[in-house]
Amino acid sequence: MRALVIGVLAVASAVACSSKKQPPVATHSPLADSADQIMYGARFKLTDQGLARAQLEADTAYFFDDNTRQELENVHTTFYTITGAKDAVLTSRHGTINNRTNNMIARKNVVVVSEDGRRLTTPELIYNQQKNQISSDSAFVMTEPNRRLEGVGFRSDPNMKNIQILSGAKGIARGVSTAPVAPAPATAPATAPPATPPPKR
Repeated sequence: MRALVIGVLAVASAVACSSKKQPPVATHSPLADSADQIMYGARFKLTDQGLARAQLEADTAYFFDDNTRQELENVHTTFYTITGAKDAVLTSRHGTINNRTNNMIARKNVVVVSEDGRRLTTPELIYNQQKNQISSDSAFVMTEPNRRLEGVGFRSDPNMKNIQILSGAKGIARGVSTAPVAPAPATAPATAPPATPPPKR
């Protein structure tokens, strides 16, 4: 297992990891039959040019493709600001780390909660380490005090302070609906009054 840890440390997007000697009691995963290595209680630091962007933990990690791809179960990811402060937390049932693209894909029951109260749910999203950005092409709902937004597809920082909705945006802010409103029916143009003839000379 020591050789495995050294190999993972050499990859920029998985700087550190740890494992337990005995796996937890769980149902057998079909990934276990084809994985190159299996790690229980896995922990990774996701970095960009030496800057720690996030720390990811998973109950189980399955390593494939010469340890360049990890399939994860029960994912818990903590995002950090550039000053090292906790920014948001992501949880999901499954995930994939791709060391070639520096992306982490979270799938199934994905929830992101920021430190200041925003909460986003979606079936799947991608976290890009270099951009420090979460994104998705799936339907999503984001809630916070006095506001609710939903749509299909988004791009955002992990804290969700700056979110771009790709399509179908609608929501409620302080009780006022921001859903698109149907245009009013067109009315016939007003008829101009008849011209007054010039006075006779």
